[in-house]
Amino acid sequence: MDTHCSYVSYEKTGYFSKLVIDYLNNAEALQPFYNLRPQPESVTAAIAQKEGFKHRQVLVQQLQQQYNGLNVSEKTSSNIQSLLNQNTFTVTTAHQPNIFTGPLYVVYKIFHVIKIAEELNVSHKEKHFVPVYFMGSEDADLDELNNITINQVKYAWQTKQTGAVGRMYVDKALLQVLNEIEGQLSVLPYGKELMELFRSAYKEKTTIQQATLHLLNALFGEYGLIVLIPDNAALKKLFQPVIEKELKEQFSHKAVATTIKQLGAHYKVQASGRQINLFYLMEDKRERIETENERFKVEGLKLEWSLDEILQELDEHPERFSPNVILRGPLQETILPNIVFVGGGGELAYWLELKNVFNEVNIPYPMLVLRNSFLLVDERTAGKIKAMDFSPADFFEDEHTLMNRFVHEHSTNITSLEAEFTQAELLYDEISGIASKIDTTLVQHIAALKVKTLKGLSGLEKKMLRAEKKKYVTDQVQLQKIKKQLFPAGNLQERVENFSAFYAGSKPSFFKDIFAASGAFSQQFAILVR
Repeated sequence: MDTHCSYVSYEKTGYFSKLVIDYLNNAEALQPFYNLRPQPESVTAAIAQKEGFKHRQVLVQQLQQQYNGLNVSEKTSSNIQSLLNQNTFTVTTAHQPNIFTGPLYVVYKIFHVIKIAEELNVSHKEKHFVPVYFMGSEDADLDELNNITINQVKYAWQTKQTGAVGRMYVDKALLQVLNEIEGQLSVLPYGKELMELFRSAYKEKTTIQQATLHLLNALFGEYGLIVLIPDNAALKKLFQPVIEKELKEQFSHKAVATTIKQLGAHYKVQASGRQINLFYLMEDKRERIETENERFKVEGLKLEWSLDEILQELDEHPERFSPNVILRGPLQETILPNIVFVGGGGELAYWLELKNVFNEVNIPYPMLVLRNSFLLVDERTAGKIKAMDFSPADFFEDEHTLMNRFVHEHSTNITSLEAEFTQAELLYDEISGIASKIDTTLVQHIAALKVKTLKGLSGLEKKMLRAEKKKYVTDQVQLQKIKKQLFPAGNLQERVENFSAFYAGSKPSFFKDIFAASGAFSQQFAILVR
């Protein structure tokens, strides 16, 4: 199978926010909200921020415990052990434990950190860099994490479990989802092999976070990926001073409020946070911690403490305190010797709100890199696109624009009145010049006639194009099918489709192709024809 990769700018795709485009373009309005540009030249400064990291022993010990019982690759095992060395640093991405990895972009962001680590190991030989997937297993948004889409068919796990999704257990309902997707995947060359992997990871009564660890370790172990589950008493203990400051001072809300006011003058605010940006995590519950009349309350659990009492609870059970989106980043950067964070557009948007939060607790703020994006195009579809005289990149345009272009280029009839528009404008300008010498008040009347004529020509042009389009119904249907395949429901493919059909169809090459086409710091949208 021949593979070809081309790239387009994120801006040209039309799918990324102004904030993301401005960040990539080093817009002056965003510069106060981060420290380091996402480029190789910033790596030395990022390393300097993390030198002297103190929590290596605890981190390695907990990672070894989390990986206990798994078949760990030599490369991942070596990377974990290397974290004891003061010269080892991490390149991190983060995501919730979506079932079966969720949308394609999760795979892309994982390969992005692997690629950055690989390139830095070549360019900074005196240091060592390891890729890390930081699991957001305390997320309680089940509706977001309980489903996958394979070839535009959505499969959802219906469970009555509540609380942090990572703490939920594989149940019969999730095993039923496995049975349902098997029908799609088992007919593919490597489908049965992938189903065996899914079933080995998602065994009944296994937690979702453990199943996710098992799956990602099996898929990416050969690349040395480290998967970290932060829902852990020993790791949360390292973050205890920040949680204590939050309980005493509610500092993060104040820090974010200042940033939001400044950032909101130019961009849409991503996450505003709360007075206390912490949840209380207990078995199958994850509820907000709120304060009222100098008391701390968790209404959903009917719990209440004084300041001294909740600080004692924190000291005895740090694992019960769960940061929300505002404090998740500081937790990550507390327990990892991290220099680069790779995230999607939404993640970068809320990270850009957090610089003051990091400053308040003296935690180094990492370099932020927009994750890689891909559009996967199979060879058959690429052939159809070429036959219509388009390129895959053209399909970022809307269907209407593409079809108009196709008709203009393939019709033997004139469908554009561009020359006539020019002639009409020149004619009315000439008439206006003549009339103005007679009576200047006629100029306004002629201008109105010009507008009316041009509007009429525009309407006529549209009718001509619509009439001509009817001759190309078959081509229009073909174009619609391609557009729907590449951009399901008008969304980027990577935000909808799961990796499994691509992997099961061509396992030996799929990951290799993605990895080979992944850039480290070259920020462009990749179109992979394979």
